[in-house]
Amino acid sequence: MKILKLSILLFAMCSVTAIAQDKKPIEFEHVFDDTFSSNNVQNIRWMNDGEYYSATRDNKIIRFNILDGTEQVLFNGDDFEGSSGEKPFNIQGYQFSADESKLLIRTDVEQIWRRSTRENYFVYDMNSGELSKLTDSDEKQQYAELSPQGDRVAFVRDNNLFWVDLQTGTETQITENGEFNKIINGAADWVYEEEFGFAKAWFWSPDGDRIAFYRFDEERVNEFFMTEWGGLYPEAVKFKYPKAGEENSIVSIHVYHVDSGETISMDIGEETDQYIPRINWTNDNDLLAIRRMNRLQNKQDLLFADAETGSSSVILSEESETWIDVHDDLYFLENGEQFITTSDKDGYNHIYLYDMQGQELQQVTEGEWDVTNFIGHNERNYLLFYVSAEESPLERHLYSVRVDGKRKQKLTEGEGWHTINMSRDFKYYIDSWSDYNKPAEVSLHRQKGNEVRTLEANAELAQKLNEYEFVQKEFMTLNVTGAELNAYMMKPVDFDSTQKYPMLMYVYGGPGSQTVTRNFESGQRPMWHQYLVSEGYIVVSVDNRGTGARGRDFKKQTYKKLGQLETADQVEAAKTLAQLPYIDEGRIGIWGWSYGGYMSSLVLAEGSDVFSAAIAVAPVTDWKYYDTIYTERFMQTPQLNPEGYNEGAPITKAGQIEGSYLLVHGTGDDNVHYQNTIEMIDALVAADVQFETMIYPNKAHSIYGGNARRHLYRLMTEFILENL
Repeated sequence: MKILKLSILLFAMCSVTAIAQDKKPIEFEHVFDDTFSSNNVQNIRWMNDGEYYSATRDNKIIRFNILDGTEQVLFNGDDFEGSSGEKPFNIQGYQFSADESKLLIRTDVEQIWRRSTRENYFVYDMNSGELSKLTDSDEKQQYAELSPQGDRVAFVRDNNLFWVDLQTGTETQITENGEFNKIINGAADWVYEEEFGFAKAWFWSPDGDRIAFYRFDEERVNEFFMTEWGGLYPEAVKFKYPKAGEENSIVSIHVYHVDSGETISMDIGEETDQYIPRINWTNDNDLLAIRRMNRLQNKQDLLFADAETGSSSVILSEESETWIDVHDDLYFLENGEQFITTSDKDGYNHIYLYDMQGQELQQVTEGEWDVTNFIGHNERNYLLFYVSAEESPLERHLYSVRVDGKRKQKLTEGEGWHTINMSRDFKYYIDSWSDYNKPAEVSLHRQKGNEVRTLEANAELAQKLNEYEFVQKEFMTLNVTGAELNAYMMKPVDFDSTQKYPMLMYVYGGPGSQTVTRNFESGQRPMWHQYLVSEGYIVVSVDNRGTGARGRDFKKQTYKKLGQLETADQVEAAKTLAQLPYIDEGRIGIWGWSYGGYMSSLVLAEGSDVFSAAIAVAPVTDWKYYDTIYTERFMQTPQLNPEGYNEGAPITKAGQIEGSYLLVHGTGDDNVHYQNTIEMIDALVAADVQFETMIYPNKAHSIYGGNARRHLYRLMTEFILENL
């Protein structure tokens, strides 16, 4: 009987092997060679008449007929010269004037930090076919934008605001006091850019005759410096970076009147130790909406400010026992009497209708699920459009609903992840739909969901997936630490449940994040996971407590104790999975980047009886080294929460690490400073803990450029092969 069972098993294994041999293996080079990259439709702009949209392709700006897809090239960069006379002219972004007779095109883009850039701008006249540089200056500009009427362009240069009259070419300087590391006009400082998500910090009024802008006074902010290696004498790169508990910039809001040249300061209160995460013009050219938050980010006020006088009043206030998320969901109705916004005040993120006095009129959506993206409001038929996780936290779908909360309709079909780009008149939308086993299919739809045509099927990629040993995720729910956690597992193609496999867990785990989702992934990290699976590893990812799309309480339970619940979840998840007969409990590892590097460091320390190896790329090792806005949102200040900071710091637990530990960092990381790894190294040495490290000179948080990424993934591969 035993012989028979063995024969059957061997036959089954041979059959699986034969099937696997019919397909091509995933190689290390696939991490980098774009074999499995998806195609998409780039830089879509919906046009005025509702019959066309534009997009870029092959260095051209092309107009597409919505219904039949016929094309017209509006601008061909290959036909023009760039700033220095080089050909072709490289299109790196564009805008239309109001009447769509002109294009504002950006080129020569130079990256500064994550979102900030400087570049050159050109104006293309589609009637004359002439291309002209926006300014005569040899210096690059930042954040240029056409006015709503399309006759003016404003921009930032050297921390000051300017505007140009397109008819005369006259350039006017708006502010005079901009100075590096002291005063910034119209652009965000480092911490606002990184944590509030914007670099451009100025906005045209509806009539295009006023500009509202931020001014950052950075003088009291402490200066951080990094070393730029490569020269005989390395240079210091200095910038203002407020660490947790330290001084922030003093922020003020101003409105410049183009016709008179006068600048009016808006009243945002006497407190200077606060945040202004957003400003928005209402539909009234005289009324500016300002959102103001206290330092701990658990109270937010919506102010309406008079652009003529600067006087303001609080319209709506919201407070939380934890923190309030910053978002862009603020829409003013054309009737001038109401606005729409979102809040998680009922336990889940939902849409609300208010009057202009701040009185709640209607909770538009409700249920035990989160609205993840408010798209807009069609005022002709009173329909709201939004994306939510109602079907599952792992999925995203588009819905419509009336302002009164009635007649809700799900518009997207097909399980998985739908990314929506809707036309300005709400008649059409472009849906990029993928699933964990299905590359993105980009299609055009009418307002009610009817498909018009497919824009990109990614058929070639789908065929490649069938030709290669591309492994699909298996989704599961783990019941650990009193919580149900979403997870996925990837098994080798020739998986045999009677064999033992090493397991590598991938973690990010930060507040509101998700790694376990039903969307198609084919970038470097996912392809590296595919390669490791082909080498005989099982790859797992678990969304711990504190992650997103599961309501307020699930996300915000980590308040004031970052790293504690999340670490417990990852350790217990590993213990649970280790009980599976095919997991080798002596060969379990974990890796992550940024917050994931922080998590993998804590997990190896707290779970040394479970994990034998960890990789931490660019990790936070003590929250006191990170910035004010992000850290204090979740942890308060070090002065108010010393116990939370201490308990959640890997450097305080360095002596608990027993397994193989690889620390990786770039010396040019402006976000999570190299200082974090230096201090962790110091703590490990003091505790007599052996470890490995790799430093990438001048590389930022992404460790990108030159051969750095290839070297990093080769390094991590060899570490995994050796230690797991």
